[in-house]
Order: sequence, then C-alpha cells, then structure tokens
Amino acid sequence: MNKLMAVAVVAFVASAFAPPGASADRQDKHPGYDDTPQLPNQPWKVHDSKRPDPAVVKPGDEPGKAPSDAVVLFDGTDLSKWNGAWKIENGAIEANRKGDLTSKDEFGDCQLHLEWCAPAPTKGKDQGRGNSGVFLMGRYEVQVLDSFENVTYADGSAASVYGQHPPLVNACRKPGEWQSYDILFTAPRFKEGKLERPGALTVLHNGAVVHNHVEILGQTAHRAVAKYEPHGPKGPIKLQDHGDPVRYRNIWVRAIKGYDEK
Repeated sequence: MNKLMAVAVVAFVASAFAPPGASADRQDKHPGYDDTPQLPNQPWKVHDSKRPDPAVVKPGDEPGKAPSDAVVLFDGTDLSKWNGAWKIENGAIEANRKGDLTSKDEFGDCQLHLEWCAPAPTKGKDQGRGNSGVFLMGRYEVQVLDSFENVTYADGSAASVYGQHPPLVNACRKPGEWQSYDILFTAPRFKEGKLERPGALTVLHNGAVVHNHVEILGQTAHRAVAKYEPHGPKGPIKLQDHGDPVRYRNIWVRAIKGYDEK
C-alpha cells in the first residue's frame, strides 16, 4: 500500500467512526455537533462544537480557601482592603466599638465567603449576644448572632435576612467556635429610578442551606418594613460593629457573571 492510499484509508476510517453530525474540522480540536437544534434564547445549538469552554479557575488549596479568581478582602494580616479600624489578632479581625468596617472594593452579583466567631464566655441574651451583621452593597443584611441556645425573634436570628426571612434551620455552633457563611447574592436592578427586579440571596451556614434564592424585600430596617431605594449596580461589603467583640477571618468575594459575559 503506498503512502497516498494509507492516508486515504485513515481518513475514511476516521470519518466512518465520527459521531453523526460532528463538525469534521473540529474533531481533533473540540468535540461537538453542528446539526443539532437551536437552544431557545441562546446563540448556540445543543452540544455546539463552536461554543467556548468555561474559564478555568484554580480552586483553593483546601475547602473554604479562596479560588484563583477571588478578591481576598482579609487574609489574616492587614486591613488594606477596608475602611475602618478594627483590631487584628491571631489572624482575625475583631469589632472593637470603633464603627463598622467597609470594603474599599464594590461588588454587584457576587459569591461571598467569610468565617465568624461569637465571643465566649457568653454575655447577655436575645439580640445582646454576639451581635454583628454582614451587609451586601452596604444595605442588605445577613444577620450574625450567637443563636446557640439563645432565643430571639426568628427574623433576627443567626443567618436571617434581618427583619425579612428567618433561616430555614438554626445551624449555629457554640460560642467561641468558628462558623462559616457562603452567600450568593443577586443584586437588585433599577431602571429610571424604579425597581425592575428585586435582589435575592442564597445562604449556607456551616454548610447547611438556610436560604434558597429568597427575594430581598428592600434595604434592611429595624422595626419597619424594608423598602428599596434606587442605587448603583455595585456597593461595598460592610461588617457591622454592634458593640460585641465578634471576630471574622478568611473573607473573599467572587464576582458572579453570566456564562457569556466577559
């Protein structure tokens, strides 16, 4: 068999065993199809060979650590990413009655991870025990509170969307133990000064889902119904100083973008 015939045979075999409808010129580069139906409201077909691959992100070295595309707001060493004057000790920041801590960077739709610890031994009860809060866009609060064997109003307990939605379960650890929040935030949208789409929150407290894409009713309020006030597409992360020495560590944020967004 001469060389020309051998090449022809290989090409014939390759085409014979290629998946039906597969794009021949992309077989070696990118699997997929070009004869499948069009997906609704998308520029792509089903299994489209021309559809770009998801961006590669390196995960953290261990669970809870920041992925490669995250903005690390606090790594245990300094407050260069924040406005405020909390105390730093043993790799954590601590509320010290000097006001709230506000991130210099601003975010819209995002994934936020942080760890917090209520003081031990305990002091006080109800809202007076280990009280703080995490504010998305500086406006929408996920409550931080020592809710371990501590009774308070349901929509003010740990991991509640304060004044709006109690958590599905109380997943609070004992005071003095580190706890985690993983928050997925969809920012509200405004158009011509009016609410176009409300914001939403999904929250995991110590790995347990406590909110599953709940609708935010408006800007956090105390003893009042929350209402929206128009604002920009981004805002800071705020940690509340409520007078209790609550500590935080390992704080990072990832902007959430649609698959086709750059």
